Amino acid sequence: MARVFEAIPQKNIPVETKYRKVGSFFPQPEACELINEMRKYEPRSMTGQPPVLWDKAEGIHVYDRWGNKWLDLSSCVVVANSGHTNPDVQKAVIDVASHGLLSTYCFPNEQRMKLVQRISELAPDPLNKVFLLTTGSEATECAIKLCRTYGLRKKGADKIKIVTFDNAFHGRTMGSQLAGGQPAGKAWIVNDDKDIIQAPFPNAFYYEWADESRADYSDDKCFAMFLKALEEKNVKPSEIAGIMAETFQGVWVQFMPKGFMQRLRNFCTEHDIILVMDEVQAAFGRTGKMFGFEHSGIVPDLVCCGKGITSSLPLSCVIGREDVMDLYGPNEMTSTHSGNPICSAAALANINYIVAYNLIDNSAKMGVLMDKQIRELQAKYADNIGWASTLGLTGCLVFVKPGTKEWDADIAFDIVLKCAQKGVLLFAPVGSGATIKIAPPLVITEEPLNEAFEVLDEAISEAIMEHCNCK
Repeated sequence: MARVFEAIPQKNIPVETKYRKVGSFFPQPEACELINEMRKYEPRSMTGQPPVLWDKAEGIHVYDRWGNKWLDLSSCVVVANSGHTNPDVQKAVIDVASHGLLSTYCFPNEQRMKLVQRISELAPDPLNKVFLLTTGSEATECAIKLCRTYGLRKKGADKIKIVTFDNAFHGRTMGSQLAGGQPAGKAWIVNDDKDIIQAPFPNAFYYEWADESRADYSDDKCFAMFLKALEEKNVKPSEIAGIMAETFQGVWVQFMPKGFMQRLRNFCTEHDIILVMDEVQAAFGRTGKMFGFEHSGIVPDLVCCGKGITSSLPLSCVIGREDVMDLYGPNEMTSTHSGNPICSAAALANINYIVAYNLIDNSAKMGVLMDKQIRELQAKYADNIGWASTLGLTGCLVFVKPGTKEWDADIAFDIVLKCAQKGVLLFAPVGSGATIKIAPPLVITEEPLNEAFEVLDEAISEAIMEHCNCK
């Protein structure tokens, strides 16, 4: 369960290196005053991140007003792919704002035109249409809408089912949470949609590790389990309008196996089902490819993107086949801030920077190093790290209570806090609250990445010692 990061000044052992600086108090007293004043007016849900009061961020660093500097392993929750305040992105934003254009609703603007053209060029055929939106949740909801509309127009009321996967996360709006695979997260909806169902995610951590009887499945066995789940829920392939999967499950960075994804692609083609890949976290170089699904050699029918698309401002998109994307006529599928000119300019500059400076290659190269470091931590703390995963510059460590398979959210929380005290920034544990995700900006190099993992190692060791002493 998530915990509050209290904004209370604490004495700290000062640290200062080339990449980190934190003074003798963390959180800093003046920062605590401002954070606690803000908390008077915001809901409790906004108290879940380490009490670092951001003042500016550049490249791989986050700064506060008091001279402290953090080495960032969060990328602002997998957003800052080309680095914080990327100079090209910043210039693009300033140029459009200075020119005098802040918003255009759905009226055309040149920035929107250039962005959709660029994304279409980068996406594999037949993904040649791009619909710009604002958030990842909005993109996944749009994909669900298009899937159902496609099914209804093709086969009528019998082809409306949407299949997603256990433990999936597709957003926090009603439709996206209905599609999610975490029952606790959508309990508030009460009236579930019987035509949105979940199937087991192949070789997912939950099945592979928590239930040993289901471990070590081949792709064929995993796909047979998927088909069996459909059968047990009385779902016929002819009734499925769309299947939506994350390229990697955000709650613990579990990647969909290549062979399973290929079988899923063939199944969807055979039964005229729209295959949707949720790449809100995975796209634009994060996994060492422009799009994460490229690792599997398949092309989906729809792709949902967000987060790293701008490395900064709120923008998302759905990329898809023309016949699916054009199901709705003029003004029937729009959004107030679709293709906002400033956000579009930021996205175009960001994508061009990722390509021009070979950040996809850097993600793959640094990803090999990060995988080695994560595996070393997993081996060193085998009693406390139940599972780990990584691809490109996305990774995770899942913490458990020693000798058990029970999540240890408390130690994960304490590790994140200790890292912040030492000048390395991570976002709060996710999923069960016991998963620490590691996702630095794609501009990171070997020296700061090594230093960040030295700090993480130190924080894990200290947290384990403290927890043992408490027993």
